[in-house]
Amino acid sequence: MPAYMIIACKMHDRDKFVAGYGKAVPPLVEKFGGEYVIVAPGAELLEGSLEGYGSVAVSKWPDKAAVLRFWNSPEYAEAKKLREGLADCEVMVVETP
Repeated sequence: MPAYMIIACKMHDRDKFVAGYGKAVPPLVEKFGGEYVIVAPGAELLEGSLEGYGSVAVSKWPDKAAVLRFWNSPEYAEAKKLREGLADCEVMVVETP
């Protein structure tokens, strides 16, 4: 079943985030079988408690296992360090029927 990883970020330093993490991660997503569907700032919160989390990324994967291989990989662990202090992120994965 296809799976989607959904990320909402509150940016503290967008330029540094994009220059480091934003350049390092897309090749890893592709390597592990994912593809970005949406990567965009400007999300508007209509309900809930994610005020300020205006940057959103959605990626599509073959299945949840592929997302978890990416998420738990040593390569992503290194890349993830590039966003430390630059953004607060909420991340979830969902499989579709």
